[in-house]
Formats: sequence, structure tokens, C-alpha cells
Amino acid sequence: MVGVGRKPNANLSSGSDADDRAYAAMIARAKALIPRLRERASRTEELRRLPPETERDLHDTGLFRIVQPKRVGGSEFDYVALVDCADALGQADASVAWNFANLASHHWMLGMFDKRAQDMVWNKNADALIASSFIFPAGRARKVDGGYLLRGSWPFSSGVDSSEWNMLASVVSSDDEADGIEYRIFLLNKSDFKINDTWNATGLRGTGSNDVEVNDAFVAEPMTLAVSDLAGGPTPGSAVNPNALYALPVFSLFPYVLSGVALGNAQACLDDYVDVSRHRASTYNRAKLGDFQSTQIKIAEASAKIDAARLIMRSACIEAMADARCGHVTDVAAKTKLRRDGAYSVNLCTEAVSLLFSASGARGLFTTGALQRQFRDAHAINSHLAFNFDAAGTNYGRVALGLPSENLTL
Repeated sequence: MVGVGRKPNANLSSGSDADDRAYAAMIARAKALIPRLRERASRTEELRRLPPETERDLHDTGLFRIVQPKRVGGSEFDYVALVDCADALGQADASVAWNFANLASHHWMLGMFDKRAQDMVWNKNADALIASSFIFPAGRARKVDGGYLLRGSWPFSSGVDSSEWNMLASVVSSDDEADGIEYRIFLLNKSDFKINDTWNATGLRGTGSNDVEVNDAFVAEPMTLAVSDLAGGPTPGSAVNPNALYALPVFSLFPYVLSGVALGNAQACLDDYVDVSRHRASTYNRAKLGDFQSTQIKIAEASAKIDAARLIMRSACIEAMADARCGHVTDVAAKTKLRRDGAYSVNLCTEAVSLLFSASGARGLFTTGALQRQFRDAHAINSHLAFNFDAAGTNYGRVALGLPSENLTL
């Protein structure tokens, strides 16, 4: 059954028929994992990280490599693949979808680094996983001969225990304040950082989003990338990865790395609610829940929010790819709109889940069911800064009013 309110994806790729078939096959492989990932959901939460067999499934299906360059064996699909695949996996378990999307997106970002950094990672192991924490104030870097010295403590490094590498964001210190603030990303091997087991959370429990520490690690210049190089257009990696995928504005599109997780989680919540309502009778008068007008209205409202969110997310990604193919770098107003819409669409998904949780009554309280996990995960996803509509909306409003953007990564 196609989920309530949604249609199968169309316009999956702007490439050849073979590309379209490969894309459809990848989505089918993601959907085929749903039953087994649902069965493992409780264990995933208990482990507080992905089970080894789930990681193996994501490797074996090629899902981790959907936006990795073809030259190293990746699929190099359009950016919307992150939304579509996370949507599919999120219908099973949001923690799995979250780690999938995070780790897959770092192959995309590595494709923008200097070729020497790409070779350092992919020549050894093209399947190597890369974690991240893009919280710039958490680190301090100092320029030295041949590179940088980096130190700091970063939270929320999802999937770090499974990763050989980590992309850590930092402010680069300068002796001359007139030089301004530089934001830079540093690629470190696991031998250069310490993992602190801190991830005890109420939602997204299975993501292993632990803290990492770095104490004056030397990072060679080619293993770093300035945020200013990620604003759209050619990057240091463009010489070997000319696809428009690697010329997208990274932090403008940042919400869409993870927004599909919220989408899939909400869709699963809706599908489960419809299935239960078709067969369940009221505890008090034994009337069929599906006959209640209130049930019908809740289904309509939740599905409308989810369908609107899916349309917003996919359209933003497809239009960004079209702009990149034309060599067009969007202005700050368009970039703040991308951030606004990314936050708003996830907020719609959270509202849909909250609506269905409330409508489900006491049934949602049992820890044996998926609904309580979907509710917790929805709000955990929504707590990410990228989905904070107050922050995204304020910056959009500032720029619309002719004021400067407060987001220094755009």
C-alpha cells in the first residue's frame, strides 16, 4: 500500500533512463529494509547506536554511498536522494534514518574537499564512514606551518562510534581581530579524537550521538575546508568531481540532509494510525473508530501536513540542483528561504505526529508500541537547530527587510 495521502515519487532524477532506473532501484532497496528495521527498533534504542547488522544492511544496499562520487564507486544521485531515502528508512526507525542521512551526506561533502583529502579517505576504504559536528564555537583552531592546530569538545556527533573519520567545525583564531572570523571544517582520523559516551536521550536514542574531544591535533591544510568555499559554485573538489551536486550551497541546504527523517517518521505514524482506526473499536461504546468524524478529520489534517512537507522538501532540493546545473549561485535571500522552508516543513511533520499521538489516547502510552517512539523521535528531530523556525524565520525576515543575515555560514 502506498502510504496515506502521498503519491509515489516522480521526477526522481534529471539524468538518463539508466540513472532513473538505478534511482528507483535504490529507493526500492531502502523500502525493502522497513520490516526488519522495525523489528530491530527496540534493540536499536537499547544499544543507543545502530546494531552491526543494520550498518551492514546500509552498506550492502549501497545506501551510505548515494551521494558519493561515481569515480570512487558511489551512486552520485541528485541531492533529493537524501530526502527520499531518509523518508523511506524513517518509516521504519528514525534513528536509523538519522544516522544514514548524516553519514551519507559526509561522502557528498568530502567530494568538495581537496583531492588529497578525498584520496586519504577513499583510497584506503571507499566505504569508510565519516561522522561530524558542525558546531563552530565548540572548537578553536590556530594556523601553523602546513596546516592548523585544533582543539575543542563537540557534542552530537551522530554515528561516531562506527566512523573512521570526523568532520569537525571550528572557529579559526587570529592574532589580528581585523581579520574577522573564519569558519572552517577539519577532517580528522579517529586516532586524533576521543569519544565520550554521553548519548542518553529520550528521542533518537539509537543514533549514538556522542561527544568528541580533540586536544591540539595537527590537521594538514588539504584536510580542511573553508566554509566560504561551500556557499555555492566551484569547490576545491570540483576539479575531480565536476557534477553540479558538488557545487551546491552546503549550509543553505543543510536542513534537507535530515528533513526526510521527520517525513518518514510522520508518514509511518499516519499509516499506523489509519491501520488501527480501520479495525479498532472504542473502549467505551465499541463503535468503530473509523466511523468517527473526528478520526476522519485528524487523518485529513495530518496527511495534508505531511504531503505539504514532502512537496516543500523535494521541490527545494530539485530546484537547487537545477540552479547548480545552470551555474547559478543563489543570493542570500534565496538561501534564507531554503533554511526557512527546511525548518517549516519539519515543523509540519512534528505537528502531524503530535496530532495523531493526541488522537490515539492511552494507546500511545504503551512502550511496546511504535507510537510513543515516533512521538519522541519527532520532537527530538525538531529540536535540531536547523529546524528551529524561530531562528530560521527571524533570519529570513531580517533579510526580507533589508537587514544583514545573521547566519555566517550562508
